[in-house]
Amino acid sequence: MPDKKPLLMLGLPKGSLEESTRSLFAKAGWKITTNSRSYRPSIDDPELDGRFVRAQEVSRYVEHGFFDCGLTGADWIQENASDVVEVCDLVYSRASTVKSRWVLCVAEDSPVRRPEDLAGKRVATELVQTVKRYFEAKSIPVHVEFSWGATEVKVPDLVDAIVDITETGSSLRANKLRIVDTLLETNTKLIANRKAWADPAKRKKIETIALLVRGALEAESKVGLKMNAPKKALEAIISAVPSLRNPTISPLSNLEWVALETIIDESVVREILPQLKALGAEGIVEYPLNKVIY
Repeated sequence: MPDKKPLLMLGLPKGSLEESTRSLFAKAGWKITTNSRSYRPSIDDPELDGRFVRAQEVSRYVEHGFFDCGLTGADWIQENASDVVEVCDLVYSRASTVKSRWVLCVAEDSPVRRPEDLAGKRVATELVQTVKRYFEAKSIPVHVEFSWGATEVKVPDLVDAIVDITETGSSLRANKLRIVDTLLETNTKLIANRKAWADPAKRKKIETIALLVRGALEAESKVGLKMNAPKKALEAIISAVPSLRNPTISPLSNLEWVALETIIDESVVREILPQLKALGAEGIVEYPLNKVIY
């Protein structure tokens, strides 16, 4: 008997987002494995099949129906003018959990201070159509050429300016580049083919993926915290630590004590632990989370 055909075909981003995407799906509950030479992953869910392709191409394949859904950047959806359903935002990348920016850059010592100063000049970028629309909207005549990569090193010898993506700006600074303007912010999105989205079974599965992946992202910046506390200090603990406004409170065998459990931002743990200890809390345990679903 042939195997049952998977319900969904999933488009996954190959390249810089590949490892972070696999890690995110692992936390969400799906193990995606592949070897270095394969674009066809193995997914431990009989309802899912997928391919790794360049993020630049995912939205086109979703629009045309080869993929039922996929992950790609908002920038490439815009660049390809893809007619797809944007299911949810997933703000993550290989280096951080903040949105990236496409920025117009020139050499540090360039006389260019405004986009208008580039009239008649050459601009290199991967995001050709978006950059053309940007300059056309400002009525600035420039020549926009496609860059195959290493865009930062082309200024000023090969082109007058570039439009490139940045998260922290460190690469731009290392290449002695100065930002003139920001064209757009971008982040990863889960998108769906319109026909697949109209199919109740496929839509339910896509919504499940969205729910669990967002839950995994939400958990990345948070931890669980539990402790025992004397009842007489309970009100003081809750009022002193804003993160504990709605903890779970359970009785202990010692009726003078209770157990508290909550979820808080990991970044504030180091600040509140001394306060909790000073207020009488004991047995304080911090633990990691895989998913947080609200």
